Amino acid sequence: MALIYPIGIQTFEEIIQKNYIYIDKTAYIHRLIKEGKVYFLARPRRFGKSLLVSTLEAYFQGRKELFKGLAMESLEKEWIEYPVIRFDLNAQNYKTSGSLQSVLNNSLNKYEKLYNIQIDSDTTLSDRFANIIKAAKDTFGQKAVVLIDEYDAPLLDTYDTELQEETRRILHAFYGTIKRCDADIQFVFLTGVTKFGQVNIFSGLNNLQDISLDARFEAICGITEEELRTAMRPSILEFAEYLNLSEDEMVAKLKQMYDGYHFSKKLTDI
Repeated sequence: MALIYPIGIQTFEEIIQKNYIYIDKTAYIHRLIKEGKVYFLARPRRFGKSLLVSTLEAYFQGRKELFKGLAMESLEKEWIEYPVIRFDLNAQNYKTSGSLQSVLNNSLNKYEKLYNIQIDSDTTLSDRFANIIKAAKDTFGQKAVVLIDEYDAPLLDTYDTELQEETRRILHAFYGTIKRCDADIQFVFLTGVTKFGQVNIFSGLNNLQDISLDARFEAICGITEEELRTAMRPSILEFAEYLNLSEDEMVAKLKQMYDGYHFSKKLTDI
């Protein structure tokens, strides 16, 4: 049976339900959850960060049925449902003043409607975020999970010095809410392209663990050669036959085209 690849699909639920190939990263996710609370991961674009965030979302929503046959099924024993607050800052235009506020406002509106939160016109974005976290905890009886995908997209999209400073100021206050609401938060995961140490917007998050170059999680996104040779082997054999190559020659060709990423001193090829 030919493998079906989820080209352009970044939603864990859809990949599982439609039987697309999924490289099982759930053992890494289980370790993240059990060993820490607030994480940051930097990876290049198109590297599977959004799929990772989607998988985390499904896990914290307690959707055990989606993890059947994956490492998480045997690793997790409790399957508690938590309220998930997710922000996706990618694929937006932040090149004009007010655009970031508009994106955040739309995201906050969704959760305010969900939790029936009334706001005043002068309530700040960060205060609205804090209200949502508290309401989520009070409603579910479980602490909130905060997932932020492509945290730095607004910064990377602004070149004007004045607008860049405005963007930093807004994000600094907004992300500072996470520290302020620590007692009501179960887990936090942020992704981006740039290392958070290069931008002064996380100064209040002194408990933020940067796993970007952590050997334990170097393969949490992307595909290793071992995964290539196991999960994707049927496709490799089919491609090798088409090109009249051996399996090893086909793998070498793929490595030549797509390899070269290393995220720890172990130098594992990703």
